Amino acid sequence: MITKEELRQLLKSTETYRIERTVSTGNKDKFSEAICAFSNDLPGSHKNGYLIIGAEDDGEIKSGFKVTDALLKNIAALRSDGNILPIPTMSVDRYEFSEGDLLVCEVQPSPMTPVRYRGRVFVRIGPRRDIASEDEERILTERRTANMATFDVTPCLRAKLSDLNVDMIRNGYLPKAVDADVLATDNRSLEEQMASVGLYDMDSHCPTNAAVILFAHRPKQFIPGAYVQYVKFGGNDKASDIFNERMFTSCLFDLLPKLDTFTENSVVTTRPVPVTAFREERVVNYPREAIRELLLNAVMHRDYSSNMPIRYYEFSDRLEIMNAGGLYGKARPENFPHVNDYRNPIIAEALKTLGYVNMFNRGVSRVKELFKENGNPPIDFNVDKITVFEVVVKPNKSNTRPAEPTSQIRRHRGLIPSKTELDKLVFYCREPRSLADILSYMGYSDRTKFRNKYIKLLLQQGRIRMTLPDMPTSKRQKYVASEKAS
Repeated sequence: MITKEELRQLLKSTETYRIERTVSTGNKDKFSEAICAFSNDLPGSHKNGYLIIGAEDDGEIKSGFKVTDALLKNIAALRSDGNILPIPTMSVDRYEFSEGDLLVCEVQPSPMTPVRYRGRVFVRIGPRRDIASEDEERILTERRTANMATFDVTPCLRAKLSDLNVDMIRNGYLPKAVDADVLATDNRSLEEQMASVGLYDMDSHCPTNAAVILFAHRPKQFIPGAYVQYVKFGGNDKASDIFNERMFTSCLFDLLPKLDTFTENSVVTTRPVPVTAFREERVVNYPREAIRELLLNAVMHRDYSSNMPIRYYEFSDRLEIMNAGGLYGKARPENFPHVNDYRNPIIAEALKTLGYVNMFNRGVSRVKELFKENGNPPIDFNVDKITVFEVVVKPNKSNTRPAEPTSQIRRHRGLIPSKTELDKLVFYCREPRSLADILSYMGYSDRTKFRNKYIKLLLQQGRIRMTLPDMPTSKRQKYVASEKAS
């Protein structure tokens, strides 16, 4: 961080593109826009930017201004709340002067520009903060290509735009990744729009590896290890009989909902446990949300240059989830899970945009909480292996587990569909679809359970409608997205 003497000089500096002074303490939008603009570093100065709270426009410290711990936490939390993507590199500290305190947020220029705040690209034009023009955003996109060397942003030279689900990118992803007003006035080609979010390489004229992994019709054709292998063993080792085996080979946009549904129906189970002579309680072996989070971490952080698939193995006494690639970057065995880094920043950004990830750097803590609430033994994170990352979880076998709140039980049983699953179903039903078509698309086999869980809910919400409303049980019945399905 900057020293107090350097801070004094910076307050009076004429390098206004590096400084945002304010005495406001509650305008999070303003703070986030400033962090976003400093991260983009449009002038290419390679100098850190500074959001200084407690300073007047003329550089004078506001008399008696105090920086509280709550304010420090609130500003620091802007880094990983998921609204600024890719995640900025920043640090926050308090400086005490005789006139008053200053809160300084130091932001490093990002190598992964353009950085967006809620879908908008902010830049500094001298002392002014503004939304980037198309030309300015193109400059930032080219800078990302020059700076980044991660596997997911490199071009997939054998792939073409026709190998991707272009309709899904144009209508399902870009409207979520880019602000609607900005997208409405964006006259660039689809390739240029995709390049701005790391999905297309303009120099090589082909999709990036991230685009293939996320949206290709057949990603395994280009990236052999881009799939999930599920195996259920009858015993507690790999020499046991195999009871079930399945490969999930589609792109992540299709794979994740199917994997979630499969886990709910085939892996997560409940059993009755007597509590008293007249009452019993249903106990869940594995909390579904925790398994979902572990699988998300595996697809987000795995090394896609390896031919090894993600291994999702179920034994009689445990689950094992293993992905290629050990801890990455700044993450080390001694600081895990408090420090993390991103091997695939474009994929991580996409998963946040699509709603699979709520906040960054919270996955492991959340999983531990869910397993503890469900009464499972502690999780074993094997971080000592260099080439792989492995998680081993054991089921809840307690017969006297404390009763959970109804909302928690509902979540563990998977009775509440995720927003992403519902959005995916509605998008598929832009054209009339039969229940059999929908079941196949969503990877579901139980017609009755699916109808009660998904179809009835979306009908009640008015997001889909029946083509034969007077004959709800007709074999010719189909479902189509309604005008409210935005």
